[in-house]
Amino acid sequence: MSGYILAIDQGTTSSRAIVFDGQMRIAGVGQREFTQFYPQSGWVEHDPEEIWKSVVSTVRQALKKAGISASDVAAIGITNQRETVVVWERDTGKPIHNAIVWQDRRTAAFCEKLKRQGLEKTFNRKTGLLLDPYFSGTKLSWMLSSVKGARARAARGELCFGTIDTFLIWRLTGGKSFVTDATNASRTLMFNIGNQTWDEELLDVLKVPAKMLPEVKDCAADFGVTDAKLFGAEIPILGVAGDQQAATIGQACFEPGMLKSTYGTGCFALLNTGEDMVRSKNRLLTTVAYRLNGKPTYALEGSIFIAGAAVQWLRDGIKVIKKAEHSGELAAEADPTQEVYLVPAFTGLGAPHWDAEARGAIFGMTRNTGPAEFARAALEAVCYQTRDLLDAMHKDWKRSKGDTVLRVDGGMVASDWTMQRLADILDAPVDRPMILETTALGAAWLAGQRAGVWPNQKAFAKAWARDITFKPKMDDKTRKSKLKGWKDAVRRTLSST
Repeated sequence: MSGYILAIDQGTTSSRAIVFDGQMRIAGVGQREFTQFYPQSGWVEHDPEEIWKSVVSTVRQALKKAGISASDVAAIGITNQRETVVVWERDTGKPIHNAIVWQDRRTAAFCEKLKRQGLEKTFNRKTGLLLDPYFSGTKLSWMLSSVKGARARAARGELCFGTIDTFLIWRLTGGKSFVTDATNASRTLMFNIGNQTWDEELLDVLKVPAKMLPEVKDCAADFGVTDAKLFGAEIPILGVAGDQQAATIGQACFEPGMLKSTYGTGCFALLNTGEDMVRSKNRLLTTVAYRLNGKPTYALEGSIFIAGAAVQWLRDGIKVIKKAEHSGELAAEADPTQEVYLVPAFTGLGAPHWDAEARGAIFGMTRNTGPAEFARAALEAVCYQTRDLLDAMHKDWKRSKGDTVLRVDGGMVASDWTMQRLADILDAPVDRPMILETTALGAAWLAGQRAGVWPNQKAFAKAWARDITFKPKMDDKTRKSKLKGWKDAVRRTLSST
């Protein structure tokens, strides 16, 4: 059997397909951006049909660039933007509304209502999550209430709910497979991560009919086969994981205490806690890192909504840079005597604050503040937010203290300046891997080992290779001063102050 594995990486701003060969090297890549819709302030939507077309086209492009056909591919692994909600007709596969994206904040008032009813503890105990618009459940409830006749149709079994992975698998298999994996299910506010089932009590609170929910499988499982008409031959889909969990796998963070952070549109840090379902006292999330052979491995997660999106704002919003990759070079030119802080709460603040009503702010500007200072503030904001997450993790899980080493991935980690500043602010080493496509690699490994053409977990972890380690160079006095300024800036930004 061929060792080629196809990874579909469906992200927030673009869809990518990557062909890996039998030695886990990249053989071909296809990528296509798609439209972001902002119907109202704080609302973010995608067109599911546009996402579907982007996935099909990028798969064909990747196969062509790799010089192979679909019959050469042993399996497909899928990774996806999490929490984003799609609802479609069971008979036609047609979506009833645009997809509501994970960044969307339209259900903030609903979340607050549930909190006032004293339900957050119930949701947190069962799902490991907090009542925040970020997660799928309240978005789905909104859609069922807002689209005429949707809730009644769902109760009759006429509608299907899915995160992006489920929608893609449905389309790829011609409607034959209605499934998801445990990692994506764990982000919905409807899945009990203890007993690994959809929770009837939570479904009742959200008024979601169980009939519209997919079957939940392990991350490495038989998810169906693609329709031969799509790519020229049937391909089995054997691996699925939400993007942050896929990156954790791709970084080979299989041992308790291992930590990874992905810097894409947002920033997401996951700490493997093994069989321990650690209950956070510092407003972190307890989530499923992966589930293999029916056994869940858990993680503590800190979610930052704005990371690379702050660089996009520099480029597209205030136009101080022409290309995202120029941000590090510009930041290096900033006046060291100016302490400018950007709190990028463009869509609220994530962990450990969870303030949906907070909005972005800049502090410390002078008459001499210019593009370089803005660039440095945007990049440093990512570093400060990561430090907040690590501090919370250390408080929640004492075993994580000690010589923490962070494995990083995502588009932002290509910037040496940013990674050095990250190590400085964390006062801890930062490891950048040789293969930066760790999210796609994680999904590919799930499928490849399931197909029997890629190495097992132990051998895969051994094959992980470091590109460079960034070690902290900043003196302790400077670090403490900068962190004090950051905490003051955040305090001023919170909606409750």
